[in-house]
Amino acid sequence: MLNEYLTPKQREKRQVAYEKQYRRLKDVAQPRIVAVGLNTEIFPRERAVRFRGQLMLVNKQTRALDTVIVSLPAEEHPRVRALALGAPGQATLALNDTVFGLRLYRLAQPLAPGDSLPLTLDLFYQEHGFPNAGSRTDVVYNGTFVSSGYLPSLGYREGAELGGDQDRKNYGLKPKPRMAKVNDLKARQNTYISHDADWIRFRTTVSTEADQTAVAPGYLQKEWVKDGRRYFTYVMDRPMLNFYTFLSARYKEYKSQWVDTAGHRTVPITIYYQPGHEYNLARMAAGARDALAYCSRNFSPYQHRQLRILEFPRYQAFAQSFANTVPFSEAIGFIANVNDKDPEDLNYPYYVTAHEVAHQWWAHQVIGGNVQGSTLMAEAMAEYSALMVLRQHNGPAAMARFLKYDMNRYLTGRAFERKKEVPLALVENQQYIHYAKGSVVMYGLQDAMGEATLNGALKKYVAAVAFQGPPYTNSPEFIGYLRRAAPDSLQPYLTDAFERITLFDNRVTAATAKKLPDGRYQVDFTVKSAKFYADSLGNQRPADQTRDALPIAVLAALGPDKKPVPPLLLVKRHLHAGDNQLRFVVNRKPAAVAVDPDHLIIDRQLDDNTKDLKL
Repeated sequence: MLNEYLTPKQREKRQVAYEKQYRRLKDVAQPRIVAVGLNTEIFPRERAVRFRGQLMLVNKQTRALDTVIVSLPAEEHPRVRALALGAPGQATLALNDTVFGLRLYRLAQPLAPGDSLPLTLDLFYQEHGFPNAGSRTDVVYNGTFVSSGYLPSLGYREGAELGGDQDRKNYGLKPKPRMAKVNDLKARQNTYISHDADWIRFRTTVSTEADQTAVAPGYLQKEWVKDGRRYFTYVMDRPMLNFYTFLSARYKEYKSQWVDTAGHRTVPITIYYQPGHEYNLARMAAGARDALAYCSRNFSPYQHRQLRILEFPRYQAFAQSFANTVPFSEAIGFIANVNDKDPEDLNYPYYVTAHEVAHQWWAHQVIGGNVQGSTLMAEAMAEYSALMVLRQHNGPAAMARFLKYDMNRYLTGRAFERKKEVPLALVENQQYIHYAKGSVVMYGLQDAMGEATLNGALKKYVAAVAFQGPPYTNSPEFIGYLRRAAPDSLQPYLTDAFERITLFDNRVTAATAKKLPDGRYQVDFTVKSAKFYADSLGNQRPADQTRDALPIAVLAALGPDKKPVPPLLLVKRHLHAGDNQLRFVVNRKPAAVAVDPDHLIIDRQLDDNTKDLKL
């Protein structure tokens, strides 16, 4: 038997045992990782990877530390060839739990505030045979994608605890919140993606087989071949998050560039791809250029001198942004079948690229604390940035399809919520909220405030919190910048959008049109409107909607290419609860009427917002 098999129940019991044995260590103060220097050896044919090097630790506490807790990724089954803290005699291994991957070191001399010591490591991972299910596909023959999750972390790992409330109850454990409260100052000492580091210095030499290219964050300093292996040294020139990756494959390169007119520089863009997967390279390069331009112009300068996008196999279907490096699954970009002539087709290689590049600002410049609401400033803001890039690329009339898609993702997600739904400002890493609802809310906000006004507020926010240390920013601080830029008339809108779970139910129940003697057209229609506030369990109560101005439109027929066209009329009206009778006169023949045609507000049912007209 080459691989251990655990039943789901056995896995649960192991998680419970970890928590019961070691949760007492949760609040033991730890040093912070400030620098990473690695020799990373990738062996694609053996499906193995070896990490040798040092993590430099610094005591950033106000008192001396006598204990260091090192946690290994136990489920990945590393072979520990060496793991040592400090110089010989500086630390004693007091506990070595190989089941849970937890080591506890006692320091002979407590580490004083500001002092440092290295964690030296030599770890080896290799896939043997195949497991019962879910084979790990990070290290493969062509297309290795290994993240920093393979490296040790410091302290107790709360993320390893059993999460489901009912599961915890079954074992006599109390329910646990998904994330700390939004203003929890202690939790804000960490970012939401790291509990043991702030911004780090990074250097690595990555080696692989001679016919493959290996890439990591940073800038290539040196490349050479020795003993049939190919070596690459990368160094990052500025502090970055403790969040990095290593890729290796038989790549070809597609080159483009972005001319930064404000910064008076040219930034090279390189896409590393599998030969034969050329379908969407131009689309992805355009998405990268346009996102770099939009975010630099509206938020802050791009912090790097290059951008690289790297294909990895479709064992997984996502893209992810690291410092100046974007791994990207072939499944959602490189082999996507996009038909530019089909108005219903989504150019998602362009859009996903823009989203991931936007993360160079929203996460890699601005990063929230490990509290509720932090993914609002990462995922929702990357979605907003990508939508605005897409708007410039496709035109405003084409945006309704994308927003309707996100709206449906949100409505479906909340229907399957197992714990509780929370307002956007308190999102607890729920994808249907920060991705789907967040994109609709932010896009609707720029429509309400004006793009320039909203982006001006975001620019001030970035200037205030980018690259900051602890305590890290939170959503109330973010929303505060929006409130200061918004007029008094929009303050209730901001409350509804961010701090409440607000839902509308708007329906066009009747519509007629007739041609007038002067050649124009009179359009009469009825909108039945309702607004609700929901609690975390989905219970709804009617809400006052007198302050809400909702978009009302009279639509023209689609052209012969079936692509969206601007409406004949688009205005905002204050609708009261119940039936609202509306009349408009337009100059051209109308085809339909709609309430909220671009899907800028959260509506419980989207398919009844539009009604066709018959003349």
